[in-house]
Amino acid sequence: MTRADNTHHLRQAAAARHTKATDRVTTALVDLDRSGQPMTFTAVADAANVSRSWLYTQPALRDTITSLRSDPARPAPAVPATQRATTESLRQRLDTTRQDVTRLRAENQALRHQLALALGEQRTH
Repeated sequence: MTRADNTHHLRQAAAARHTKATDRVTTALVDLDRSGQPMTFTAVADAANVSRSWLYTQPALRDTITSLRSDPARPAPAVPATQRATTESLRQRLDTTRQDVTRLRAENQALRHQLALALGEQRTH
């Protein structure tokens, strides 16, 4: 007894699933663009209920998202106040960095002096 080849049903179902996913992504792109939300692969994937990896494998959708992300007419999303650095925190980071640079310069100078001594000692032997 031979089995019937029903792979065409699987192909049709896969094609329909792909079309529905593409339609959901297109709708999500329009909604995100209208609402002014950030146009990221994660945001599109979440809104369309698809995976990010699937979005990356779809050249037309990937190009659309990339072009919308780099559109100069599209304003950059504002950084939430809770994530913004305060002037005081930036000043503290700058002071810490300056202290690190000063310490590293002194350490570098000491190591160069030790190396010079070691090379001089090596040369005399």
